[in-house]
Amino acid sequence: MFEKFKELFSSENLLDSAFKTTLTMMEFDYKMYDAARKTLRESDTDELPFDVRKTDRKINKFERQVRRQVITHLTISGTQNLAPGLALVSIVIDVERIGDYTKNIVGLATLHKHRLHGGAYEQVLQEIEAVNEESFTKVIRILKTQDKRAAREVMQLEEDTAKKAESINSDLVRGVDKELSTSDAVTVSMYARFLKRINAHLTNIASSTVNPFPRIGFREKKK
Repeated sequence: MFEKFKELFSSENLLDSAFKTTLTMMEFDYKMYDAARKTLRESDTDELPFDVRKTDRKINKFERQVRRQVITHLTISGTQNLAPGLALVSIVIDVERIGDYTKNIVGLATLHKHRLHGGAYEQVLQEIEAVNEESFTKVIRILKTQDKRAAREVMQLEEDTAKKAESINSDLVRGVDKELSTSDAVTVSMYARFLKRINAHLTNIASSTVNPFPRIGFREKKK
């Protein structure tokens, strides 16, 4: 999908600028996610190293900027670069949603005053966190290099990650774990769901490298 960018990047243009803005958004997302996770999981306070909500507002502003840049570029250049332009407009939605879910994790950390331990689900939570950590760094690299192999690796992990998060939620709703306090159980359940959604949006972004525009956000079609 993004292979045409290689041709476009030979000169400065609005689509090039939109792509660079998207990369900046992703880097902000990763910084926000890392801070939010550490505050919830490794700290007994809700103090953050920077204003996550302010950063999220920057991401929202960048999303609007990307849309303007793409539509202006397409208006000037015509439909020649329609596919990569539409792809960018699609993935910035996922980038913005990651910021929203990260902000939700900050909200959990604000309400849950001590570091969150998952009890019986701690190991599974750590596994999901590890996948998200890896996916974040890979997706940023994928956008820069168009590494299809890495994109497929990210995509292949989504289903298992989603199942793990859903299993945690299912157990907690059914009251399987009697050891967690009500506060911890609710927080673990919501956190697992937010992690799942962040992973899904990362997967959508990775899919833009291997899929044509109509299939962005879906599994790769077998040849």
